[in-house]
Amino acid sequence: MEDRIKHLTDWLQKKVEEAGADGLLVGVSGGIDSAVVSYLIKRAFPDDSLGVILPINKEVEDQEDALKAVEGCGLDYVGINLTSSYKTTYETIQEQLKEKGDWHEDKSQLGGANLQARLRMSTLYAVANNYNYLVVGTDNAAEDYTGYFTKYGDGGVDLVPLIHMRKEEVREMAEALDVPDSIVHKKPSAELWEGQTDEDELGISYDTIDAYLRGESIDPEDEKRLKQLHERTEHKRQIPAGPDKYEGD
Repeated sequence: MEDRIKHLTDWLQKKVEEAGADGLLVGVSGGIDSAVVSYLIKRAFPDDSLGVILPINKEVEDQEDALKAVEGCGLDYVGINLTSSYKTTYETIQEQLKEKGDWHEDKSQLGGANLQARLRMSTLYAVANNYNYLVVGTDNAAEDYTGYFTKYGDGGVDLVPLIHMRKEEVREMAEALDVPDSIVHKKPSAELWEGQTDEDELGISYDTIDAYLRGESIDPEDEKRLKQLHERTEHKRQIPAGPDKYEGD
C-alpha cells in the first residue's frame, strides 16, 4: 500500500507540473474518500495544498469529521458556508418555475441535492483560481462504475486519483495513511439529505459492488441492478483525468 500511495503522490505532482499549476485542493466532506485525498495532496504538496469545507444548512464548526481529516494530516483549510447562496438560488428557481406553472415538487429533493453539489463545484474552482491550484476529486471505482456522483458537481474536477480503487481499497489506504478511525468506519453518505446513505440510494452494498469489480459472481438480481446503473450513467464517465492503473492490481 505504501508503494501505491507513492504512485498516486508522484502522479499528482506530475499532473500539477504538466498543468503549470502551483498545487492542489480538495472539497472535504468528512467521508473516507475526501479524507484519503486530503492526506494524499498533503504528501504531494506539503506547502501548496488546501482543504475546502463547504457546509450547507450547517456551520463549518459542525463538520467534525471534515475538521478531523484536515487536522489529522496537517492540511491547511478554509471553511465557506454556502447556505445563503444555495437558498437564494434554489428559491429563485422555484419561484420562477412555479410562476410558469412548471414546478415539479416530486423532483425537488434530488434537484436541490444536485444543485448543492454543483454550487460546491463552482466554489472549489473559484478558490482554486485564487491559488492557481487544480481541483482533486474523490470518486472511487465503485462510484465511477455506478455513476454515483453528480455530473458537473462532485464529478466536476481536474484529477481523480482514486478512480481505479474499490471501496475496500480506499479503506485500506485510509488505514495506511492513519486517517481517524471514526472516518474510516463511518457509514458512507453523500449527505444529500437528512439520514441519506449511499447504499440505500444505490440499492446495493459497496461490498457487493467491490466483489463484482473483483470479477466474482454475485446475486443475479444485484448484477442486473449494477449493469443497469452502469448503462444508465455512461454519459457521466467523461472528462476528468485518472492515473494509469497501479501495477499491483
